[in-house]
Amino acid sequence: MSTPPVVAAVDGSDDSLRALDWAYDAALRRGAPLRVVHVRQYAAWIQPEVLVAAPPEAEDEVLAQARTHLAGRSDGTGGPAGVADVEYRGLDGLPGALLPELGAEAQLLVLGSRGRGGFASLLLGSNGLAAARDAECPVVVVPRPGREVPDPAPPAGPGPRVVVGLNVDSPDEATLAFAFGEAARRGARVEAVVAYPWPARTWVTPGEFTPPAADQQEIENETRTLAEGFLAPHRTRHPGVHAEARVLPGDAAGRLVAASPDAELVVVGRHRRRLLAPARMLGSVTQAVLLHAASPVAVVPPSPPSPEE
Repeated sequence: MSTPPVVAAVDGSDDSLRALDWAYDAALRRGAPLRVVHVRQYAAWIQPEVLVAAPPEAEDEVLAQARTHLAGRSDGTGGPAGVADVEYRGLDGLPGALLPELGAEAQLLVLGSRGRGGFASLLLGSNGLAAARDAECPVVVVPRPGREVPDPAPPAGPGPRVVVGLNVDSPDEATLAFAFGEAARRGARVEAVVAYPWPARTWVTPGEFTPPAADQQEIENETRTLAEGFLAPHRTRHPGVHAEARVLPGDAAGRLVAASPDAELVVVGRHRRRLLAPARMLGSVTQAVLLHAASPVAVVPPSPPSPEE
């Protein structure tokens, strides 16, 4: 069976070229082919689900720019020093509809936080949001450089790190597995950010709350015990990857964003579909991290539900 490609979405913007660089490096680390895709938006009257083959790549200026950009890399674009298989593909359609579909045959989909057009103040474009929400494979969104994070948290230790959000109330194995796999490829450690609500208050009547029944240290210890249990099997599968749980009070999104500066990657999960909410959703934490993290963010689809669920 052939190796699924890493797909990089390009549109000629500087953001997409940064994503192309990230995707090229990811393909190199994975020993995977790289597929560079340009989706040209067609007229609104054409059906969005129709995939139309593009003219030859020489007629696509965006793909020509991408080819030239990769050719300028110091390691080249082929042979033992680079990615041996690079494919350039042009498609006509609505990017927000077609980009998520590319994930069906990819192991990773990479794009910039914003493409051409839109408002300059946007932190995340609609295409990135659609891909992160709907693609069947993990999606990496590469932010613009220089994104400032208020009150950044100092790293737990030296060296490269992959930050992953761990919710002990609803952990997802796919998110943790992806984080550990990326850390192994990069020679990095895993920094699992585990947030717990504090101060914990119980609502009684409108405007009235009771004080927490347990003290903060007790809640933190219980949260840490749960987190260590979820990390244990992944440590066993990746004995060369050092992993540490950072158990912290407060908002999960804020803690992940604070941990993002200088991280190789921040990994978050996507909400699993529920009976009463069958549509795919990102969740408030994932959306906040995509909007504000200073490092690339990987959004990982949830593990398939078990028969009991």
